[in-house]
Amino acid sequence: MLEDIHDEVRRAAEPETTPIEDYAVIGDTETAALVSRFGSIDWLCLPRFDSASCFTNLLGRPEHGRWLLRPFAEAETTRRYVGNTSILETTHRTATGAVKVTDLMPLGMERADLVRIVDCVEGEVEMQHEWIVRFNYGRTRPWVTHLERADDEPEALTAIAGPDMLVLRSSRSPHAEDGTHRDRWTMKAGDREEFTMNWFASWKPVPPPTDVERRVARTFETSQAWAAQCTYRGPYEDAVVRSLLVLRLLTDTRRGGIVAAPTTSLPEDFGGVRNWDYRYCWLRDAALTLEALLGAGFVEATDLWRDWLIRAIAGDPEDMQIMYAVDGGRDLPERELDHLPGYAGSKPVRIGNGAVDQRQTDVLGEVMIALQDARAMGLSDSDRGWAIQRALVEELAEHWTEPDNGLWEIRGPLRHFTHSRVMVWAAFDRAIRAVEEHGAEGPLERWREIRDQVRAEILEKGFNQEINSFVQHYDTTEVDASLLLIPLVKFLPGDDPRVLGTIERIEHDLMRDGLLLRYRTEAGVDGLPGDEHPFLACSFWLVSAYARAGRVDDGHRLMQRLVALCNDVGLLAEEYDVENNRMVGNFPQAFSHLTLVGAAVELAAAEADRPGTD
Repeated sequence: MLEDIHDEVRRAAEPETTPIEDYAVIGDTETAALVSRFGSIDWLCLPRFDSASCFTNLLGRPEHGRWLLRPFAEAETTRRYVGNTSILETTHRTATGAVKVTDLMPLGMERADLVRIVDCVEGEVEMQHEWIVRFNYGRTRPWVTHLERADDEPEALTAIAGPDMLVLRSSRSPHAEDGTHRDRWTMKAGDREEFTMNWFASWKPVPPPTDVERRVARTFETSQAWAAQCTYRGPYEDAVVRSLLVLRLLTDTRRGGIVAAPTTSLPEDFGGVRNWDYRYCWLRDAALTLEALLGAGFVEATDLWRDWLIRAIAGDPEDMQIMYAVDGGRDLPERELDHLPGYAGSKPVRIGNGAVDQRQTDVLGEVMIALQDARAMGLSDSDRGWAIQRALVEELAEHWTEPDNGLWEIRGPLRHFTHSRVMVWAAFDRAIRAVEEHGAEGPLERWREIRDQVRAEILEKGFNQEINSFVQHYDTTEVDASLLLIPLVKFLPGDDPRVLGTIERIEHDLMRDGLLLRYRTEAGVDGLPGDEHPFLACSFWLVSAYARAGRVDDGHRLMQRLVALCNDVGLLAEEYDVENNRMVGNFPQAFSHLTLVGAAVELAAAEADRPGTD
């Protein structure tokens, strides 16, 4: 009875909804888990980023699956990543002692493993452990049994349902009750407990136990060696390196796809319907990630992604999609999971993404920029690689005049978005440069003619003389933060009066407490109810635009504020709620981190070009 009362007290201390910024991420570059400050793994999809989840408390309740490991008593908690890795170290300090919990997903394995190590570093600490597995996004309760094992092997539980099996190993044997496995015990200074969880296909033999010490050491060494390749030396270097590590974690190093985020349905509007699945590979986001990696010296990343791109878009150029599954798959039907209440009551919870069928004319421009940057750094195209690029540019030549859904996947009417047109110009410009500078073959004169036509149209229809600004699309005077890319893709110089006027207009119309919205949702262009918060990537674009415009001090002021928004382990979500000082949207978000890297690189270049700088 007394223990039941204590359990109620302990449960009462848990946050009903964990703030997004209170999560950290661990991963093995094929999938990722979100670990709360409270010590609960609340989100994990196995074996891939876009697989169904087995821990889904993030979008529901504990009974939808989680893995909790923390002190039983109240604790003060601090955490960090160990060096330049994604090995998470969380220290919980109670009134009687302190424990350190190390969480990681080992790199370089042929299976999905998760390791949790508890070290008591001071005094005595009573620990609690709760393991609730629910496959298929919290819907499927597995059959859990004890695994027969050799005398020298740790205790093991297996959880099986359909094609999925998990094995939990430790020296302890948790108590089973109504589909939940719980345990409580006391640790003294110097004690260590190791927990490992392995996923594997249920029809395969159970894998052997993880060699924890060796896998932790190899993961540390591999991550440190990768980060050491970074050539960026400049302001905000720590934030840049952490962002690059996030981008690496979101890159599937087996297949080559780069996911936008490891989560789905973290809302852009708390309690609203702006909840989307970002566990897929947008060509645009992947190309922008490559630009960030190339800018920091990571040249080899391009080969892996370029091979993935060729496989994904192979076939008729007219069939190119804006996004794909991690393995290049094309079928991403959007559906709703009615059994989940959603994060902070934000419904519906969606898996799949209906935007897959949209026309977004800007995408090829980003792809061509990234591949041209790779060529400039010495990575030559394969014959097949250039043939596909040429075919895509030729297809664009036939359809570039058509309206589209735009960068932000607008679900309203198709428009002639100015940013889309600028990226059409960029696609032809980079194709022309591939011919002129790198000896590729292509109809140079035809491409030059189209590039000039696109440029003339943008300057005529995309710029409004009365407001001295480029506009979101040809039929409005509204502005859009994507217009800040005009100087970044070299359509116009950063100090061109039309660019300066656009920056001022964007500051006036889209700034909310010092951070930028994507666009004004009240204008109704996206066809969705509700509002959203400042989009962090847009504010980083503004930093870059300031740098190009010569407003370097303004760029530093905004950059300092943005970097300060990173959580305690350096992570950023998609948006930021300036009124309540909390993160919003899918997390961690590749777009936010790649634009952080780009903004830092732009500021460093602008500093180097300042008068009087050696």
